[in-house]
Amino acid sequence: MTMYQKTLTFILLLIIPFMTGCSPDVNGDRYSLKECKQEMLEAEDFLEAEKIDRIVVIKKERKMYLYKGNKVSAIFPVSLGKNPVGHKVKKGDNRTPEGQFWIHRKLCSPKYYRSLCISYPRPQDKARAAARGVNPGGDITIHAQPTWNADGKGDDYTLARNWTQGCVAVTNSAMNQLWYAVREGVPVTIK
Repeated sequence: MTMYQKTLTFILLLIIPFMTGCSPDVNGDRYSLKECKQEMLEAEDFLEAEKIDRIVVIKKERKMYLYKGNKVSAIFPVSLGKNPVGHKVKKGDNRTPEGQFWIHRKLCSPKYYRSLCISYPRPQDKARAAARGVNPGGDITIHAQPTWNADGKGDDYTLARNWTQGCVAVTNSAMNQLWYAVREGVPVTIK
């Protein structure tokens, strides 16, 4: 890597926290949203042969385990919220929530290629936040890489650190596998 490339990478690292969030960006067509949405409309976003039954994210390991039956069918490295220790308490704390969730929808996103939305906040998360007088946050997803890393050349960099606002980030190639293996309702455990 040349000095110019190292400098550019360093600059990108400094501005990533300001450029990225976990909410979908609806301005633009970076990742061919039209094709993604058409695929979903035609129910071509799922392959029965690739189906997984559950997703488990182990925050301490920074890994995602995909299960088919009781067997692990794939393991992916992940990036988490910038403040990864502990359960999400409020909007803006940069923590990845912990507990039992499910995939409640798929999202074609120009910001992160594709995303799987998880069912946070749950009623207990809302109640806990209300008792503290804070907003529990939301828009927590399992998402792919930001647009600047569309080609995957920055995967080693992004996977070496936690940089999201509370989401779980995987590579675009991992998201392709997840996208076709997951239907709405698939349970997600984050611990």
